[in-house]
Amino acid sequence: MSIRPFDRDARKHEFHSAAPFPHVVIDDFLDPDFAREVVAAYPTFEQAREQGFEFDFVRERRKIQISDRARFPEPVARLNDALASPEFIEDLVYITGIENLESDPSLGGGGIHVTGPGGRLDVHVDFNYNEERDVYRRLNLLVYLNPRWEESWGGQVDLWDRDVRECHQSVLPVLNRCVLFQTSEISYHGVRPVSADAPAPRQSFATYYYTKDPAAGWDAEPHSTIFRTRPNERLRRHLIIPAERLYLQGRRFVRALANSLRGSG
Repeated sequence: MSIRPFDRDARKHEFHSAAPFPHVVIDDFLDPDFAREVVAAYPTFEQAREQGFEFDFVRERRKIQISDRARFPEPVARLNDALASPEFIEDLVYITGIENLESDPSLGGGGIHVTGPGGRLDVHVDFNYNEERDVYRRLNLLVYLNPRWEESWGGQVDLWDRDVRECHQSVLPVLNRCVLFQTSEISYHGVRPVSADAPAPRQSFATYYYTKDPAAGWDAEPHSTIFRTRPNERLRRHLIIPAERLYLQGRRFVRALANSLRGSG
């Protein structure tokens, strides 16, 4: 089996008792030989850059995402299929108590993630609704695929309280570690900047699960990713991020003006 058997009752207890929001960390998640096979098949940063989309914004930088299953190496495709299998989804339903979970065949926002040295992902809550499929996002699952990773290299996924004042847990992205957490309006999380000293990119595989109906008591509006700054990031909050926002608004205005002038000619 690609995914190793685990104690579902223990994982269920850990998930529901975790702070700051329901989550569980599972080590030795995949069969060790299979995990090494997936790692060996992962694209390099440059290969990923040629195949996927690279984020190059203040809040999300030097992160490449490949969501097209047709571009996955065969072992990665098998990993994706295992995470989308009815058997594994049944385990997720048992652990989380969320009925009628569905995987996302399009892997919107998920798939192969490769973050190079200097890369980062600011604290955020994820988009909560997939308009194309008319489903609500309920769970995030991340599998880390770094053969060697040291704490000084950064790249930890941090889980924050709803006010983004306190980080309750920081998870190092070591090989064959899985993080599963509930996606909600308070599930703030982010990835610490990857150190320029990291000798290799940070590698992970991400997949998300949905339901046709929202969570009980859901009173939010559908939204895209909502970013927040960490408490010690005053310069980013008050200068760097507003400056980028003005720059992007200016680019959009120039493009709209150029299109208008072309149309009037």
